[in-house]
Amino acid sequence: MKRRQLIGDVIGLGPLWRARDARFDDHPARRVPPPAAPLADAPVESPTVETVPAPVVAAIPVSPIVQAGTSAPAPAAPVPVVLAEQAAPTLPVSAKPVLSWSELEQTVARCNHCRLCETRTQTVFGRGNPQARWLIIGEAPGEQEDKQGKPFVGRAGQLLDNMLAAIGLDSNHDVYIANVLKCRPPGNRNPSADEIVACQDYLRQQIAHIRPTLILALGRFAAQTLLDSNDSIARLRGRVHRYQDVPLIVSFHPAYLLRNLPDKAKSWQDLVFARRTFRQLSGQ
Repeated sequence: MKRRQLIGDVIGLGPLWRARDARFDDHPARRVPPPAAPLADAPVESPTVETVPAPVVAAIPVSPIVQAGTSAPAPAAPVPVVLAEQAAPTLPVSAKPVLSWSELEQTVARCNHCRLCETRTQTVFGRGNPQARWLIIGEAPGEQEDKQGKPFVGRAGQLLDNMLAAIGLDSNHDVYIANVLKCRPPGNRNPSADEIVACQDYLRQQIAHIRPTLILALGRFAAQTLLDSNDSIARLRGRVHRYQDVPLIVSFHPAYLLRNLPDKAKSWQDLVFARRTFRQLSGQ
């Protein structure tokens, strides 16, 4: 498919993106294994440097995991990289959520832990399936999200839904979508440190409830916040990181892609890489 046609399809001017060569014939919802134990109890293999074959990287049949915050040149396409020791989770992981899902949602709706409660229309908790194996985390609500109370709505949300459908994921059933912040910063400015701290426990509990197989972090702010890193998207793409012991892959925010059409091809590479990684993690 020509690049012009691909871009037109994704932004709603034609058919959705389609994977070639029957790569994604099996819908992930029919391939998901039974839920695993809570994250705090799950063992995490962390191979030592001595066990990693350095020169023949392409022969490694599993997705690589590298330490968050390490520097590496951005690959032209997602490829395996040398394994390294796991980074410690950015936030503490509790064995059990403190609140039930409904209690957590009500607590977020009443939250006044930072000054954003004074300017918001309403909080934005999330949308999708809380039992999904995929968790997508964005940055913060925008104007439309603040009005509707749901993340990723409007043109950026439509683009995200189309991108997910292209790899066989239904945004209502196969994924759960949330943000780092639950309230809109005025003027869509970047969140401040105290606002991140005020919201971090809400996201931690959401992850503990959902217990996702894979996290997809969208946008520079979301990636840098979750990985406690100052690296650019270019350096963070194409590798498997970890957040609270959950494998995490970084890609561009859909709102950014609407303004930078050439990077949609890179975003497609990220989605293919994420789909392949999910299959490996699920034993498919």
